[in-house]
Amino acid sequence: MPSAQRPTDTEDGEQRVPQGHEHDAKVEELLIRSADGDQEAFAGVYDALVGSVLGLTRRILRDAAQAEEVTQDVMIEVWRTADRYRSERGTARTWVLTLAHRRAVDRVRAAQASADRERRAAMLSSARSFDEVAETVEGRDEYRRVYRCLGGLAPVHRVPLVLAYYEGLTCLEVAQSLSTPTGTVKSRMRAGLRRLRACLEGGS
Repeated sequence: MPSAQRPTDTEDGEQRVPQGHEHDAKVEELLIRSADGDQEAFAGVYDALVGSVLGLTRRILRDAAQAEEVTQDVMIEVWRTADRYRSERGTARTWVLTLAHRRAVDRVRAAQASADRERRAAMLSSARSFDEVAETVEGRDEYRRVYRCLGGLAPVHRVPLVLAYYEGLTCLEVAQSLSTPTGTVKSRMRAGLRRLRACLEGGS
């Protein structure tokens, strides 16, 4: 079998393989043979496309280590699912890069979801840190009464108010932190403020 076309290095370090109909046809042939378990054919697919996959994942992830990890995952997926390739839907290169794009975007979304969870947890923890707030206003009766009245509110009313007035978040940011519709957050904050006002006016 003729050896697969080898990638060349570009100035930015990304490996690229000369493209063209003949090259695409060759990669497609190798990919189809890979679907039958031909490891040598898959080695040709790997050599031909790994540079392009790495370049794409680097652009999306902007992290070399993660890009290399995702690239290896993609190439393993290509080996395992080569039988799913359909030439009538596009070239082998397009199919592989589509897999790479999906994997890289999934990694970005997973990282963002993790960061959002950590942010929500940090924000919610402020609802349990009234002692710290009380310490900063110790000696001032008005603020101590606010603290006591806040502590008497139900969590659904107290938490949005704490995030808004102690953490400085906007209503939209509070809604995003709590994964709650903005309208619901506004309603809870209005109800919380009414109850807080009633508590303060009652001299609690």
